[in-house]
Amino acid sequence: MLFITNRFPKGSILSKANRKFEFDLRNNAPSNSVFFCQRHADGHITEVMGDAFLRQLKQSPVRQLLLYIHGFSNLPDDVFGSAIELQQLCNAEKPDEVLVVPVIWPCDADLGIVKDYWDDQKSADQSAAAFSRALSIFMDWRSSPANEPETAPCLKRINVLAHSMGNRVLRQTLVDWDKNDLADGVPLIFRNTFMVAADVRNESIHKNQPGKLIADASRNVVVYFASDDLALRSSKVANLKNKVASRRLGHTGPEDISQTPHNLYSVDCDDLNNLYDSPKGHSYFLSGRQRGKAGLVFKHIFECMLNGRVFPQDEFRRSSVLRD
Repeated sequence: MLFITNRFPKGSILSKANRKFEFDLRNNAPSNSVFFCQRHADGHITEVMGDAFLRQLKQSPVRQLLLYIHGFSNLPDDVFGSAIELQQLCNAEKPDEVLVVPVIWPCDADLGIVKDYWDDQKSADQSAAAFSRALSIFMDWRSSPANEPETAPCLKRINVLAHSMGNRVLRQTLVDWDKNDLADGVPLIFRNTFMVAADVRNESIHKNQPGKLIADASRNVVVYFASDDLALRSSKVANLKNKVASRRLGHTGPEDISQTPHNLYSVDCDDLNNLYDSPKGHSYFLSGRQRGKAGLVFKHIFECMLNGRVFPQDEFRRSSVLRD
């Protein structure tokens, strides 16, 4: 499994092709460096470097890529577990269609969800510089001359699934990229962006807010939310403790969908999130009632990737409710 990370490795931070890469789990500071790596079947990890990483993506038989940005309080093994399940569900729906590529940012391993949450929020913001650099590397590679076999553009469709605080990482990455590397706004690079249980303010994707860049960079943006998501209730407690009062996008959906870009859609998952992920009701985008069997949220995500449309039966529809 190929993945991208800005977590510090043990030993030197200087990249070297094919070196053994081990996460330094005691160091939860975000690195300004970004590492392109591969996790092998036996669990060991090697650093493959940017060019080889991108070349493997291009040579893969799949038609589409799915960047998976995890939420808070996840250590690398947790991320790999979810990414493997996500890949297996994709393969079961349609083999050789989607390749899952985790994006791993540093979460806090301290005890206590409130402290973890606040530290992870800072880490999410500070990871933006590293991942915006990765986007620049990808864009430079994709725009290279088509007559050069090793560097010819990759035409695979790219999708993003950001879960929980991973949505904050995505938003801040695009803000940093737009501010420091681009001349006139972010390019349209993602076919679909799936914002699942998003731990950001529910008005942060309005047209006059920084989250608008997510819509600018995507053909479709789909927000999945559930009012009884217990993990986001902990998020609210952490924000109130630090004197920040806001409703979360993953709890309510958009504050006012009429104020959001036209390519943003919302899906209410309140009737099934706890059936799929009891008792927290937070990670409901993977298996459904039975582990290894796709739930309705995943099926909707996969159909969006296949069709490129969120509600193909009604082109003017912008919201829906999922019921299992």
